[in-house]
Amino acid sequence: METSNHLAHWHELFLMLGSTAGVIVGLLFIVMSLHLDKIKGQVDDNLKLTMEGSRNNNYHLLTVLIGASLVLAPQPIHFLGAELILLNLYGLRLPLNILYRYSRRNITISKGKGFPYGTIATIISGYLLGAAGGFALTQHAEWGMYLVSASLLILIVRSVLTAWMFMFVRTQTHLDEAK
Repeated sequence: METSNHLAHWHELFLMLGSTAGVIVGLLFIVMSLHLDKIKGQVDDNLKLTMEGSRNNNYHLLTVLIGASLVLAPQPIHFLGAELILLNLYGLRLPLNILYRYSRRNITISKGKGFPYGTIATIISGYLLGAAGGFALTQHAEWGMYLVSASLLILIVRSVLTAWMFMFVRTQTHLDEAK
């Protein structure tokens, strides 16, 4: 059986990516539980998007954790590629759903006081890179690992920046509106 063992030089990177995603998911759960009292009872579109985006952030990070686990598991490279395609296409539904549900509403969760199209585009790009990398792996092209790595890094960085935006820009927006 031709396995992805020849991808062993990627081991440390994917170990780090998976571990990072797992730690950040844990920290986000702690932060959300500490601020749960501030969230209860508010139901405007901004808060709905913030809550859905926060939940999706955890899903994006879990996608990174699963993707890293798939790469680390010994298996045929074309199976790995197919699994990564499915994982990334499944994850792609999250930002597309946000676009569909909230893009035409008056959203003020970002510094630009508008819908965060750049954030959504970055997440979509991350998932598309992951699917493209998976496709390359199904064709036994090891360079697909660069695309998969970039995809997972994009999802981690974007999730952290989005969490920061939700926690601090959203809070600042509410403080400004209260003045």
